[in-house]
Amino acid sequence: MKASEIRQAFLEFFQKNGHTIVKSSSVIPHDDPTLLFTNAGMVQFKRTFLGEERRRYSRATTSQKCMRAGGKHNDLENVGRTARHHTFFEMLGNFSFGDYFKEDAVKFAWEFLTEVLGLPKDKLYATIHEGDREMNLGPDEEAHAYWSRYLPDDRILTFPTKDNFWSMGDTGPCGPCSEILIDQGPGIGCGRPDCKPGCDCDRYLELWNLVFMQFNRSKEGSLAPLPKPSIDTGMGLERIAAVLQKVPSNYDTDIFVPMMARIEQLTGHKYGASAEKDVSFKVIADHSRSAAFLIGDGALPGNEGRGYVLRRVIRRALRHGRFLGLNRPFLSEVAQAVMESMQDAYPELLENRSFITRVIQNEEERFNDTLDNGLKLLQTEIKRLSDEKAGTIPGSLIFKLYDTYGFPIDIITDMSRDSGFQVDEAGFHDLMQKQRDQSRAAWKGSGDREIPEAIRQLSARGISTDFLGYETTQADSEIIAMISGGEEIGSASEGMEVELITASTPFYGASGGQVGDRGVITGATGKITVLDTLKLPGNLLVHAGKIETGALHVADPVHLVVDAQLRKDTEIHHTATHILHAVLRQVLGDHVKQAGSLVAPDRLRFDFSHFSAMTP
Repeated sequence: MKASEIRQAFLEFFQKNGHTIVKSSSVIPHDDPTLLFTNAGMVQFKRTFLGEERRRYSRATTSQKCMRAGGKHNDLENVGRTARHHTFFEMLGNFSFGDYFKEDAVKFAWEFLTEVLGLPKDKLYATIHEGDREMNLGPDEEAHAYWSRYLPDDRILTFPTKDNFWSMGDTGPCGPCSEILIDQGPGIGCGRPDCKPGCDCDRYLELWNLVFMQFNRSKEGSLAPLPKPSIDTGMGLERIAAVLQKVPSNYDTDIFVPMMARIEQLTGHKYGASAEKDVSFKVIADHSRSAAFLIGDGALPGNEGRGYVLRRVIRRALRHGRFLGLNRPFLSEVAQAVMESMQDAYPELLENRSFITRVIQNEEERFNDTLDNGLKLLQTEIKRLSDEKAGTIPGSLIFKLYDTYGFPIDIITDMSRDSGFQVDEAGFHDLMQKQRDQSRAAWKGSGDREIPEAIRQLSARGISTDFLGYETTQADSEIIAMISGGEEIGSASEGMEVELITASTPFYGASGGQVGDRGVITGATGKITVLDTLKLPGNLLVHAGKIETGALHVADPVHLVVDAQLRKDTEIHHTATHILHAVLRQVLGDHVKQAGSLVAPDRLRFDFSHFSAMTP
């Protein structure tokens, strides 16, 4: 089966089993302040798992665009040197939000792998959580019982918490997991006679991870059962494609054929002819996919956060191009092969083709200048150290070349040793670790505000607001909840700052860059001045303000009036952002996309994607 057929078969299988097919979310998580990239299929459902929002379905299936490079997944240097490492990959997943649990999750996985994909049943293994005394958990006997319907006991294996227990973070939903492995035979992997599941080689390959989300972990670390246990699974498309296509590496699947063919055309080298050159082929192929998808979803090369990861990915691919003799810009041509080969599943790539291409070309031109400057600097430093009779290239110089000029340590090492020098790799790695720590500390996420627990609870109870603001700036409704100081309250009196929720409202909640409406809400016994309106997941609109006179109570009928002049001024600035966007596209090119904005009564700010500085 081709990868596209596997993807389609997966989605259709779960659709037939009552799941809603949900489109992949952006590889850049716009509403999660904790993540650098979308790194798993469950990211777009995180608020649903946390009970902060409700969806119209209780079962979902996706093929999710994922990126793992940076943060705890900072294994960029492994890409190209192994058969399975990627920065960008697709994750196939099925999800249950309080609907089915372990029994059906195991049944669906087994049926899909053995009946739809036709994998040999006698080569499959399942792993379960062995239990954890510190967490007061015994072995996952329930999962064992369900797997024993399909597998003999000697192919149901127990593994410790580090391998078979999953958590969303330090607190929140978590639970044991069950991995499905396939024995690819003694011809693949380490070849040791004692090789068995759990070995780091590729013989017993993990295909699919089923997470049984059944606990909620408190700040103190204790586990409490979730009222509605859920399922979150993930299977890498590239990995299952390699198994079905009977090839030793993900890079030998049909997914990568178009990229490898384009690199062969550009370099004149043949993929598979040289193990050393194959590393460069793999790096360029993988990184061209990452660059195309990241730029297509709105990232631009920069010096921090996502932009820095994107820049490193592009520059690493360009360095490997030089290993293959490519001294001219080429990566945008490989990215074209990515866009063309993946257009059926991700048509947005071709829609953004000109922008993606121009961003990569611009970065290539900048890097070629930088690389030449770095080479000159290295040669100058080698001469100076040679004159001083020094025998070692200091770690600080290696780090400067790596960090500022994008030099890989292997180029520096090779040039240095050719000149008779040792290399202070330990000093370099110390500085790299410091930089990683600083990068993690500086990561600010998406900038979304954290939702208070009391409001999360309202959303979890299914409370929502009917928005009337497109038709009117005044309406009658009733108070359905009030919060003050992070606690839900029944009434509020003069001088108190409160968050107030009504059954319906004409107040626009801050979203999409536009500020929330202000105004007044009046009841028979009191009045609140609304200073801001927030729109939260699950169509919950929250009026934040101060009780000016009297008191207000839950269930009071109230009259809501938006400050019409402020609304009008905001509307004018909103229109102005659209006009500005249109003019930017006329002047700079149709690749220009909105990348954020502020629309307020007194001013506007418009952020947009463009690959170089504008002229005056």
